[in-house]
Amino acid sequence: MLQKGVLADLRGGVLGAVCVAAWLGACAQRSPAGGGPGATEDIVFTQYSPLSRSEEIARRTLPPLTFRRGQELFAAKGKKLREQQIDLAKEKFAVYVPAGAPPNDGYGLLVFIAPWAEATHPKRWRGALDRHGLIFVSAANSGNEESILDRRLPLAVLAYESVRGRYPIDPKRVYVGGLSGGSRAAEIAALAWPDVFRGVLLNAGSDPIGGGQGIYLPPAELFRKFQETRIVYVTGEKDEGNLASDHISQRSLHEFCVFNIEILTPRELWHQALDSASLDQALDVLEERPALDSEKLGQCNARLQRDLASKIAEAEAALARGDRDGARGRIKAIDAHYGGLAAPAIFDLDGKLTSAR
Repeated sequence: MLQKGVLADLRGGVLGAVCVAAWLGACAQRSPAGGGPGATEDIVFTQYSPLSRSEEIARRTLPPLTFRRGQELFAAKGKKLREQQIDLAKEKFAVYVPAGAPPNDGYGLLVFIAPWAEATHPKRWRGALDRHGLIFVSAANSGNEESILDRRLPLAVLAYESVRGRYPIDPKRVYVGGLSGGSRAAEIAALAWPDVFRGVLLNAGSDPIGGGQGIYLPPAELFRKFQETRIVYVTGEKDEGNLASDHISQRSLHEFCVFNIEILTPRELWHQALDSASLDQALDVLEERPALDSEKLGQCNARLQRDLASKIAEAEAALARGDRDGARGRIKAIDAHYGGLAAPAIFDLDGKLTSAR
């Protein structure tokens, strides 16, 4: 659903998170002079990444046929996507570096996407971040009112790229997370960049994958990596609406053979940021590396391919009997639901539909 920005915002809605931001220390907390380990520093980054290019973001987040048609439309009009949607000279990031020496293999990294506009200063989370040796980074002007594709996702990727250019980072311990609407954006980031983010912390916000809520599967090689991603849901026991949303999201992951999931339900928490103890526990679970059941995964992926083949056969049958409208609807549904898993077959179908005119 197009809202604002060149690439379009996949999610809408703004949560009243000002009081939560203040609770966490995001709004008013200022960094000590000089920054450095044990302090939060506001930084203007300068380092761009090929992973944050506009075309690359679209390739990873849009269904393959939708992406191709968008390219064709731009080409027909003689236009191109801007190379980078973000002008880093105009952006600020809050960076917290844990006290003490870096871990032997480098720091871990948590890229945090907030629902509010201010860059998050993790005043109450420092103890947990220190214990886990995690650098924390959060962009300003990346809240729920901003476009996911044009701002929130590229800012998250650029935060990762810039921090790893400044500090020794263990690539096996790079995570993305968020709160509420920021958690939903973090889910998309984890799905689209599983080659960057090895785990995702979903705090009080999630959506089903598979196109129903605008979260599409990336190209097949990336989705296979996502099936290994560590996914931790952590929603307060009194946040009933988001607990229900989590259940729907988890069910969709299982449908697409994603099983590396852990669910935490902190007691006495409503729709709010985690307290320090709950974050510490969530990070413990996020950093676990349980062995995946390769036989279960293989059987599930085989079932998924059979389901996809059946849908493709239905579209081909509609074409064969001259039902172009029926074929068009089936092709559109396959593109949205299976995303990158449907390529290249979806292109062949679309070509047959076009030639049947």
